[in-house]
Amino acid sequence: MLIIGIAGGTGSGKTTVARSVIERLGPDKVTFISQDNYYKDHAGLSKEERRAINYDHPLVFDNELLVEHLKTLKGGQAALAPVYDFTTDSRSASETQELLPHRIVIVEGLHVLSDEGLRRMLDIKVFVDTDPDVRILRRVLRDIEERGRTIQSVYDQYMKTVKPMHDAFVEPSKKYADLIIPEGGQNEVGIQLLSILTERYLNGERA
Repeated sequence: MLIIGIAGGTGSGKTTVARSVIERLGPDKVTFISQDNYYKDHAGLSKEERRAINYDHPLVFDNELLVEHLKTLKGGQAALAPVYDFTTDSRSASETQELLPHRIVIVEGLHVLSDEGLRRMLDIKVFVDTDPDVRILRRVLRDIEERGRTIQSVYDQYMKTVKPMHDAFVEPSKKYADLIIPEGGQNEVGIQLLSILTERYLNGERA
């Protein structure tokens, strides 16, 4: 099994890169895992208390569970991942996502390279590096259209936690990357290179 980690700042195009690689390889060959689903569960807190949590800090993720699931997949067994609901800031109480042990596993998320234990599970470490202006505009559109946020709440969160956590944790994690893909999904050459490396592995090549 080959485990690929794709990290990068908010709105950098991590998911686009991952989806592009999966499309090239075939969805029946790849297991996709979003680190976003591994936010720690805060269902016992009030809505106001959940809103006050710094969701851009590495410690808000249940990476121990994520590593456990990766080990389960490497052992040839399926795992049940949680599903996180961003409209309520809590894990879904009724929905899970079945992860199947395909030969290729792609883990995508803000802090995939920030956590040492998680990094040790990765065979290929990728960082998607995109201009900050582009990233914030994408973040604004996503949070308003998909997560029901107001422009003021997006602005407040970006200034209070998103940018400081990016500067403190996400950007420094770039040094651990084996491959840096500038401009995310717009970089066809970078995506093609990652796809070729993965295809070589599927074909039994190691060089």
